[in-house]
Amino acid sequence: MSETKGEFEPKIVVYACNWCTYAATDLAGTSRMSYPPNVRIIRVMCSGRIDPQFVLQAFADGADGVIVAGCHPPADCHYIEGNYKAYRRFELFRKLLETMGIEQERFRLEWISAAEASRWVQVVNEMVTQVKKLGPLKPNLEVRE
Repeated sequence: MSETKGEFEPKIVVYACNWCTYAATDLAGTSRMSYPPNVRIIRVMCSGRIDPQFVLQAFADGADGVIVAGCHPPADCHYIEGNYKAYRRFELFRKLLETMGIEQERFRLEWISAAEASRWVQVVNEMVTQVKKLGPLKPNLEVRE
């Protein structure tokens, strides 16, 4: 957690699909669009490859929010059904997080194509604002490898 002038600045971890969302983050950068610096992007080949353990580990390591972002369903996934896998996991995992005392607003699934740099900036800004309202996460998570 970082603080600027006494104000809480959340740590947001983003698992971004290599083919779409990561390309959108790159486009946002080359287009000189600005978004909060408290976002850490982890490039993955497909959103369908995100294991819930990765999300738990991010929260255990101090993330205040996590975004899993991939290609638009149904036809844009480079791995055909990866985004469907991500969606199914998201719905189940969201319920698990709630039972662990982690607000649903701290975990988000988004579909952002390579051409949607402005959408990327919008999603990140919304997430940072939302998590700021929730305050810092004080999880009682112990993730074992």
